[in-house]
Amino acid sequence: MSIATALVRASFLVNAAYAESSRAFGLTPQQGQLLCVLMAQPYGMGELGSVLGLAKSSLTGLVDRTAQHGLVRREPDPLDGRAVRIALTEKGGELVEEFYAATCRRVEALPASLSAPEQEALAEMLARVVLDNKVPVVFMEQD
Repeated sequence: MSIATALVRASFLVNAAYAESSRAFGLTPQQGQLLCVLMAQPYGMGELGSVLGLAKSSLTGLVDRTAQHGLVRREPDPLDGRAVRIALTEKGGELVEEFYAATCRRVEALPASLSAPEQEALAEMLARVVLDNKVPVVFMEQD
């Protein structure tokens, strides 16, 4: 299997695990991604759009729907009175902790057929690809 084929098929595998976790927590995969991004800190709408790869209208709808469930809130940007930042609510923070842990368990189970050294080597190589390509922090490192 070529590297292109392997990476594309691996992304489908990870996306399926993410979607499974999302369904288990009553979220859409996009809502799960939004909550995971916000674990690190509140973000402005422009930053969130860049990190999530969403157009402004799509992001606004996602934030609106997630806010309606009480998981995120809009708060004033301390550096720009005209702008808002999106932050987790207490309910959203509690939910994302559980969602994140469940998603990590599902994704970590994917390479279960590899030995521990093979898993470490895979993690090192993928980390290098991610860092070399300056992928935004959309999923934090597990403690």
